[in-house]
Amino acid sequence: MSTSLVRTERRAIGPDMTVGPLSFGTWRLVAMSLAEARERVELALDAGLDLVDTADVYGLDWGGKAFGQVESLLGAVLADAPALRDRMVLGTKGGIIPGIPYDSRAENLQAACEASLSRLNTDRIDLYQIHRPDLFAHPDEVAGALAALREQGKIREAGVSNHTPAQLEALAAALPFPVATSQPEMSVTELGAIRDGHLDACMRLGVTPLAWSPLAGGSIATGEGLRPDLRAKLDALAEREGVSRAEIAVAFVLAHPSAPVAILGTMTPERIRSAGRALDVKLERADVYALIEASEGVPLP
Repeated sequence: MSTSLVRTERRAIGPDMTVGPLSFGTWRLVAMSLAEARERVELALDAGLDLVDTADVYGLDWGGKAFGQVESLLGAVLADAPALRDRMVLGTKGGIIPGIPYDSRAENLQAACEASLSRLNTDRIDLYQIHRPDLFAHPDEVAGALAALREQGKIREAGVSNHTPAQLEALAAALPFPVATSQPEMSVTELGAIRDGHLDACMRLGVTPLAWSPLAGGSIATGEGLRPDLRAKLDALAEREGVSRAEIAVAFVLAHPSAPVAILGTMTPERIRSAGRALDVKLERADVYALIEASEGVPLP
């Protein structure tokens, strides 16, 4: 019987949807043709990355020029190949307005969600997340807006992104239905969600974590800026498992008992095709704790 900690089962998004342990993040799905974007989406779905994660603010980086540009390109892909919509769980995020920067008033979330629906060429968003917390919006108002969108049939499930454990708990207490997801940054170089109680809150509430930047923006794959001890440990495990350093890092994220989904943002076709190799990695307790020690640079007590 394997004692590997790496969890490869499907994850729940609310009571009626499940997704694979790897997600296709679309922050970089920009500055490319419709054919190129469709190729990436199809490759991701073929590789089992059936949660497609986007946001209305995506399009202002990576060569993009406008708010909503990534949603619009993804919507064009769905218009070009409508059958792809049924193969994915489509998630987007709202609540960021450049220059304000955060606005989770009910009227803004309503308008933001409706604009996302239009850009995405869909009649329902499977997972709608508050992208970053509006510190001046009461959880009751945010919860009321999400509940209204759900009652209107515009969203299926709701979640949060970049919230603290306390902010997650406050919204969960105000919502008339369970929070489905919480999206913190998490990687072998960013252990905050493990250390600050975020993933513990997810387990208590039955929330599925969605880990963004599991490769630390690509630095784990390149090795740039990694602590030498961490790079050496990742490389040793990669050699043992016959995979890349990046795949060990993704497996580390998947090993947590909260069963995170790792959001992968690569747009390189070969890397999308090979993403599933992380699911074949075997990591024991000694491995994950050695990675934590190497990441933090101090021995565990």
